[in-house]
Amino acid sequence: MTTETASTPEELPAVVTRLFKGVVYAETDQKIWQSLITLTSQVRDYVAVLGLNLILDESEGYAFLKSREDPEGTLPRLIPRRQLTFDVSLLLALLRKRMLEFDTNSSELRLIMSEAEIKDMVSVFLPESSNEARILDRLGTNVKKVVELGFLRRLKGETEAYEVMRILKAYVDAQWLEEFDARLADYRDSLTGGK
Repeated sequence: MTTETASTPEELPAVVTRLFKGVVYAETDQKIWQSLITLTSQVRDYVAVLGLNLILDESEGYAFLKSREDPEGTLPRLIPRRQLTFDVSLLLALLRKRMLEFDTNSSELRLIMSEAEIKDMVSVFLPESSNEARILDRLGTNVKKVVELGFLRRLKGETEAYEVMRILKAYVDAQWLEEFDARLADYRDSLTGGK
């Protein structure tokens, strides 16, 4: 390794500060990513003192900080939890299932979906309504929220195409999907009146 590319402990504050701002991606934050890879053990030790864990997935190319489990509630919460609406949770679950299918059936690395594909995927679960424009507006708001959360990224130069970010796999795991599937079945029954 040359001196120009070697990370030094002086870079530790920059790496930790960037992690506090949000997810670090190998693709978009190359310099910070390289420093993070080199300083992984120091970053883990540093954030552990603050009650945080470093979640790092080199193969998927992302890293973020997560609060440690604290059953007694003695640690202050540095990374806020986000309360999600049912609609946003539904969209995240459907995107995660779509990613699972994509990974199983495709050799491509990036899952790209059009806004129309996302709407079609979600529309199956929306209640029948005479005001379709209102439902589509609500869906657009939910897509925007998922973009803000960092699970979808609008493609540059494309007005209605999104990349489903791989970090979704870390947030929506198999257990979460299984629990959500059960709630979704109940929701579907309530929409159809138990038919």
